[in-house]
Amino acid sequence: MSIAFAVMMGLAALTTLGVLILGVVSMAKGGEFNRKYGNKLMRWRVGLQALALTFFVLAMVSGRTPH
Repeated sequence: MSIAFAVMMGLAALTTLGVLILGVVSMAKGGEFNRKYGNKLMRWRVGLQALALTFFVLAMVSGRTPH
């Protein structure tokens, strides 16, 4: 099961990176798109980071073997 969490963590991390890049490019360009979606993009980034960290913790916990 830890492999599944690792894959989901990787997908969440890549999605986070994509949203981060889109937000930074949008902020650099400015304009109407940034005014409309800039804050929403950064909120999505924070949420996706939390999701990736959750999957990371689940992967670590599910990969442990009892003593």
